[in-house]
Amino acid sequence: MDMIAADFAIRQLHARFADAAWRQDAEEFAACFASQGRWSIAGHDFSGREAIEQACVQLLGRCEHVHLITGQPILRAEDEAIAGRVTMTEFAWMPDGTQFFTVGTYHDRYVEAAGEWTFAERSWTLKYRGPIDLSGPLSEQDGLGRFHAAG
Repeated sequence: MDMIAADFAIRQLHARFADAAWRQDAEEFAACFASQGRWSIAGHDFSGREAIEQACVQLLGRCEHVHLITGQPILRAEDEAIAGRVTMTEFAWMPDGTQFFTVGTYHDRYVEAAGEWTFAERSWTLKYRGPIDLSGPLSEQDGLGRFHAAG
């Protein structure tokens, strides 16, 4: 596996994911996932592109805009896949004018099919959600220094 090429493609995948969220393009958002990909967020698990697309419409549809800032992914080759984690910061504007700020980590498994890298699994761990000035409490987490086990 060419890790330099994979690293570049995975960074582009993160960029496409953030762009699709900003534009609220549920179809492109779901296309970032493998056909049988899994997205776990806020206590919900969605499997397959169709379910992910529907979830995107519901979750992002509550917001006027969602701006994602993606950190640098940390990657590890695993047979035919790559495991990784990446921090993400989210700014969201609600239709009523309220805003919220979220910080957390995505634990990912990426797969390549037909020359394109996609998310096979994407699992969100929340660290903070609250005022932009970070005056709210942090969430406790375990295992930030380790990759999640495959499965």
